[in-house]
Amino acid sequence: MKNIIPILFLLFACSTFAADDIKDADLAGSWYPASKADLQNLIQGYLDAANPSKIDGQAFAIISPHAGYRFSGPVAAYGFKAIQGRGIKTAIIIGFSHRILFDGIAIYDRGSWRTPLGDIKVDEALAKDIISKNPRVKFGPKLFDNENSVEMQLPFVQVVFKDAKVVPIAFGGASFEDAEILADALAKSLKGRSDYIVIASTDMSHYLPYQSAASTDSYTISLLNKMDARALYNESMSREATPLLCGVMPVTATLLAAEKMGFNKIDVLKYANSGDTSGDKTRVVGYVSALIYKEGESNMLNDSQRKRLLQIARESITSYLKDGKKKNFTESDPILNEPMGAFVTLHERGQLRGCIGNMIGRGPLYQTVTDMAVEAATGDPRFPQVSSGEMDKIDIEISVLSPLKRVKSYEEVKIPGHGVLVRRGFSSGVYLPQVATETGWNREEFLTSLCGHKAGLPPDAWKDPSTEIYVFSAEVFGEKEK
Repeated sequence: MKNIIPILFLLFACSTFAADDIKDADLAGSWYPASKADLQNLIQGYLDAANPSKIDGQAFAIISPHAGYRFSGPVAAYGFKAIQGRGIKTAIIIGFSHRILFDGIAIYDRGSWRTPLGDIKVDEALAKDIISKNPRVKFGPKLFDNENSVEMQLPFVQVVFKDAKVVPIAFGGASFEDAEILADALAKSLKGRSDYIVIASTDMSHYLPYQSAASTDSYTISLLNKMDARALYNESMSREATPLLCGVMPVTATLLAAEKMGFNKIDVLKYANSGDTSGDKTRVVGYVSALIYKEGESNMLNDSQRKRLLQIARESITSYLKDGKKKNFTESDPILNEPMGAFVTLHERGQLRGCIGNMIGRGPLYQTVTDMAVEAATGDPRFPQVSSGEMDKIDIEISVLSPLKRVKSYEEVKIPGHGVLVRRGFSSGVYLPQVATETGWNREEFLTSLCGHKAGLPPDAWKDPSTEIYVFSAEVFGEKEK
């Protein structure tokens, strides 16, 4: 059998497939309703009934069940509702093959998938980028036929994220090395992005009596809460007859990728089993919804908003240098109309060329960026005014600021992490959070330079209780990320 597996994969991976082809739903009418209206109403009903705890942080992934909706739909709704409204543009669905054994990791990298709710496009650019990271990740469309671990997530994605795209992925085997390979590929391909969600598709214990299932699943949840991918994998694989998770590979890979990318929190939002949802408690299957995230690091902006602000900054500078007038913009996006502080930083060939900002938003964010961009180019007293001929050499970076928070002691300042404003009397100074990253300073070095160099205070003024210390965070993005 071992000699057959690579051949099977090669045949499927090399299947002809037109870029505009559509993969039809296999499970509509059996695992979930075939009627658009019935399916929409069913999922919306599950979402309306779900009440997940509010998570303050940047979401990375949800763990979501994949059984028929009448069994697992009420649980799945918790994870999707917890991340609703977060600007998700792509859902990376990680499942596994229940029915076809193959060697490697399959990815669906083109075309669209069709459900009763309509067509959902594959994020072809991201899928191909993930494939490029390792030869064990390959295109294999046939491996997704009748595969519920992926398909059962799609209608939820369509209802909750509207026009989002998907990247369907399926493991063919159960080697820890393949989980590490996919985790590494995801970490590299998703770096710098915030408009995605990973969906690790899995059910829990299978066909145990109700109380035995609840006990087993409680133990599994205790392992999940530790976020130890290796321990969870080893424990599940040691129980071949009754594995803890049927989707141990999707969950293992997701935990490994989360660790690589600094997502260090998990909240179990909902647990139930089919005895709870269907009433039959003789032989049940367990389901869990969980969220993996970074605590307190929720992005203020999505990628399209960042792109628009960078465009506004560049157009503002070029227009002003051309005719001496600030260009007027009108923005309908409610986030761009919120009052937020912002700094605009200019670099030329890697060297600072200007940096001006407003700590407190006194008007719409887009207007603050407009004004600060012009000031950075023409009003920074440390540098001569930028010329029109320099603009093709200028890189623009924007820092959108959270509200200032006064701290009682310098010991509350986190370096790296916080930006800091110090004030005593009529003297004040501010450093953005990235200053610590760029210089490698520790907290003492950071505060000493801020007080002595920037604020014109004694270098150790930060130790004086009469010195006011304010901290803030900054969402930093620039043209070099494009």
